[in-house]
Amino acid sequence: MFNVFDSLMSKVLLGLAIILIAGFQYLYWFGEGGYQDHLQLTQKIQQQTEINNDLKERNRVLAAEVYDLKNGIEAIEEHARLDLGLIKPRETFIQMSTISYSNEYHQYSI
Repeated sequence: MFNVFDSLMSKVLLGLAIILIAGFQYLYWFGEGGYQDHLQLTQKIQQQTEINNDLKERNRVLAAEVYDLKNGIEAIEEHARLDLGLIKPRETFIQMSTISYSNEYHQYSI
């Protein structure tokens, strides 16, 4: 039917082409910079993008806090009250206990 592959030279060229195609396929799937490396890099990029988004949000919150500290007395007063225990003149400080009573106390008080 086809007399193309009757000669030895055409058979050698066909074999060489098959070997080259198989070699390129191997390099594509398993070689350095191939498909597997591409998948790993894509996963790393996705993870790094998520980390970057979290850090951007954290930086946004910190930038807003820095702006408030630079420009607002309310933020400074809030930090002084919470962190340093600031009490203004004519204010009364009331501290609430968070200790719960045990069952023994209730038994004796009846």
